[in-house]
Amino acid sequence: MRYNPELIRSLKDDLVNLGIKELSSSDTVDRVMKQNGTKLVIVNSVCSCSANIAHPAIRNIMEDDSIKKPDRVVSVFAGVDIDAIKRFRIYIADIPPSSPCIALFRNQELLHFIPKDRIETWGLEGTTKNLKLAFEHFHIDSDDSDDTE
Repeated sequence: MRYNPELIRSLKDDLVNLGIKELSSSDTVDRVMKQNGTKLVIVNSVCSCSANIAHPAIRNIMEDDSIKKPDRVVSVFAGVDIDAIKRFRIYIADIPPSSPCIALFRNQELLHFIPKDRIETWGLEGTTKNLKLAFEHFHIDSDDSDDTE
């Protein structure tokens, strides 16, 4: 199902306003995914757990200066950016489609994945904590990248 981009603009802007780059084509997905360094990819969606849990958890992480962030934090919107989401799902081919979801990569290796059912179960506090622990566990540091954007 394709959603009207104007009707979901505020859901996109919620992440963009945090400095998260929006990937809206298969080319932009490939460009980011082929870069070395760490990447956090948020698959955005229109469901309430996206707006009420996933977005606030990402906001908590992005606004907490004590947390080391990945080199790149990007989003792709399921049901809107059709080509981009199809391309991104190639990078997580062994995982069933889930939106929202959050994926952490180092180079092209998937390190950590949080599907929709975990986001719903853990809630805001649990999802935020899980992301923070994943960053610590995988030694996320914005100096991981060896190439430029």
